[in-house]
Amino acid sequence: MLIFSTLILVSLILYIYYKVNITRTRDRLTQLYFNGKARICLGSFVFFFGINQYLFYETKLSLYIGIVFLVLGGMQMYFGFKSSRHYKNEYQKQEAASN
Repeated sequence: MLIFSTLILVSLILYIYYKVNITRTRDRLTQLYFNGKARICLGSFVFFFGINQYLFYETKLSLYIGIVFLVLGGMQMYFGFKSSRHYKNEYQKQEAASN
């Protein structure tokens, strides 16, 4: 259970880190890339929170709620990964064109 608590805390801190970095940069492409990374961290937070709550309570209700959290967290991680990979490639193309 300590492992999931640590993963929850780390993913929450990384989510806040990426959201703050979005406000600090002016480049739209970098903002979209950081937003994709933030979505990955938010998805992992929700995912691990769902696992942790089921392991803590071990009831049917917490199982159903945990499954919903797993699905929502997995979707956030998937779409965040796709988004960050796409904008990373676009950023590399932009850098290659400017050089």
